[in-house]
Amino acid sequence: MTSGIDAGGGGHKFPKDYSGTKALADAGEMPIRLSYFLFPQNKGSEYEEFTEWMETNEVGHDGEIHLDHGYELEGGGEFLAWSAGDFENFLAPQPLLDRDRPTWRSDLKRIVRLHVDNGWPFRIHATYGETISLMLDVFEEVNEETGGKLASKRWLFDHAETVKVEDLQRIKALNGGVAIQARMAYAGEYFVERYGAEKAKEAPPVRKMMDLGLPVGAGTDGTRVASYNPWPALYWLITGKTVGDFQLASEENQLTREEALHLYTKGSAWVSNEETVKGTLEAGMYADFALLSDDYFTIPEKQINDLKSVMTVVGGNIVFAAEEFAPMNPPIPEVIPDWSPVKYFGGYQNQ
Repeated sequence: MTSGIDAGGGGHKFPKDYSGTKALADAGEMPIRLSYFLFPQNKGSEYEEFTEWMETNEVGHDGEIHLDHGYELEGGGEFLAWSAGDFENFLAPQPLLDRDRPTWRSDLKRIVRLHVDNGWPFRIHATYGETISLMLDVFEEVNEETGGKLASKRWLFDHAETVKVEDLQRIKALNGGVAIQARMAYAGEYFVERYGAEKAKEAPPVRKMMDLGLPVGAGTDGTRVASYNPWPALYWLITGKTVGDFQLASEENQLTREEALHLYTKGSAWVSNEETVKGTLEAGMYADFALLSDDYFTIPEKQINDLKSVMTVVGGNIVFAAEEFAPMNPPIPEVIPDWSPVKYFGGYQNQ
């Protein structure tokens, strides 16, 4: 990986729990470019948290002293209001906002309006189509009340496993996008048990998103919901299979290797408002790339899961090297704690 996007998470408080990354950025030692969004932690106090952050932080600020877009604040999300959250636990019944959350609409509208008024981009967690339809009612209302300001800033839905085509069209009309993650690769069997195999064939309907010309980025939702390893995510997009090789997606909803890679690179650069500087290998873009252990485009599909980098370059500098390039690997501190399995086995994906 040469870049990452942190959508925020529960239990991850800003700025307290960002001190490690900030220390690297302050020292000019970030090995990747990292964009991050701010996620409110105190249910019922989200508006106050965002207000304080907006008064003391600037969207687009790069906190890395040597690396362009090295450690950059992008906006609010992926939760904006806890009362509007629809968790993706497919072992539990689907949450229904209009039935279960009496304050969700006013809570969400107030916070979305705060973002729009302050020019902050936002992203929002939404698993189910029913949730997305209701949220779009709020977004359209805010956009009308602000003279189109919402549609003038970057915003997106995260996940969108069961989004409806008519709502994809509404997202496009508001100049929004969608970030999909490989959650179904890890929880697809549970989804089928609850909602059926037919619904899983287009969960999420990535082909329809692309056919509509929507901005679409792909990721993992690591580390709590899924692994941060990109290769099982790409395998899922290409084959439509879970990590247990259960066939989920229909053939029509599977992507070519080129399409999947595009969503993971150029597509996700749109999510962080960086598509003009990274995501493709061409003149004028950042010198960020990796040399892989095998040819992603020609190896058998199943082997995509086992790909790894043998050299990773960020900003023209080697930040990781292995195998025949190992002598060029930058020195790193000792692993702590010293009993960590990572010290003895490397990454979990190592055979």
